[in-house]
Amino acid sequence: MVDLLVATTRAPVVQPAGVLFGGARGKNYEFADVAVSIPPDSQRRAGEVQWPRSPPGDPQRDFVTVRADRMTLAEARAEFNKRVARTPGHKVLIFVHGYNTRFEEAVYRFAQIVHDARIDVAPVLFTWPSGGNLIDYVYDRDSAMFSRDGLELLLTKLSENPNVGSISILAHSMGNYLTVETLRQMSIRNHGLPSKIREVMLASPDIDVDVFRRQIAEIDSGKRSTDFTLFVSRDDKALGLSSFLARDTTRLGALDPTKEPYASMLEKSHVHVIDLTNVASEDVANHSKFATGEVVSAIGARLASGQTLTDAKPGLVEGLGAFTRGAVDVAAGAVTAPTRIVDPTRAEKSVDTAAGSVTLEK
Repeated sequence: MVDLLVATTRAPVVQPAGVLFGGARGKNYEFADVAVSIPPDSQRRAGEVQWPRSPPGDPQRDFVTVRADRMTLAEARAEFNKRVARTPGHKVLIFVHGYNTRFEEAVYRFAQIVHDARIDVAPVLFTWPSGGNLIDYVYDRDSAMFSRDGLELLLTKLSENPNVGSISILAHSMGNYLTVETLRQMSIRNHGLPSKIREVMLASPDIDVDVFRRQIAEIDSGKRSTDFTLFVSRDDKALGLSSFLARDTTRLGALDPTKEPYASMLEKSHVHVIDLTNVASEDVANHSKFATGEVVSAIGARLASGQTLTDAKPGLVEGLGAFTRGAVDVAAGAVTAPTRIVDPTRAEKSVDTAAGSVTLEK
């Protein structure tokens, strides 16, 4: 079972009773505690999520939500401190999902990643108000920017927490735009990033390359001890569509890291690149290769050893197909959504919750 703490800028759902969060933007910062049961490894392939054909699902075959409770700030802080205190190295892993992602999809994706990475961390999901529809691209992009202060507040408070040893961030797709903008904002405000933010992993980032060049330059202008690792795939169809909508501008997650001016930019910014272009994928859009079993296992092994993905210790990422120091050769699994913590526009079943919130004002 995977226990996740959730921090979100999504608005809580009032009706029907028991639903946690939908796609609307919230006025307050909200917290939740979610536990997900995962079938035995003999019943699934790493990288896959099996969702119930009908609720509540069979724990032997399906991912099942066994607990989903909203929390107050005080409850969330106390529970987090308990969990991180019993984690080796007091490590925190934050996941920031991407575009077109409902709350329940973010929960199940992160549960799958934590389980398949086999890493003992305190997992925290930061989920922002995505509309959860393909036509909501502009709404989602605005919602990501709406959530910058919320993510900054989370990162600041965790960095200041004496119980926390280190923080790693894994962002996907449009979640990278939110993450890098937030880190840029923090670096400008504080003349650098907190030393506890040790690793930032940018998976299939939906960021204009020119925008990223400005963002990382601003981050580098302050004190930076944070390592950045970029996962790219030139056959990413989702980023291809994003590029088309943005007048054929190159997206960071789909660039060729061997070509100029990209190679020089990445080298100057000390961004490590793992190229997943030649990775076989069951994801028809080739947009979620980072979540496959072997890739997250390599990530988990790195973090468990106390190293970042840029460390050159042999045998963890090397030999898998990456651009600079390693390579990845895996088959991606499809991730589906749960059925018990859902947007009311998508399903009827859910679990009961207990309310709690804190304003986003600092």
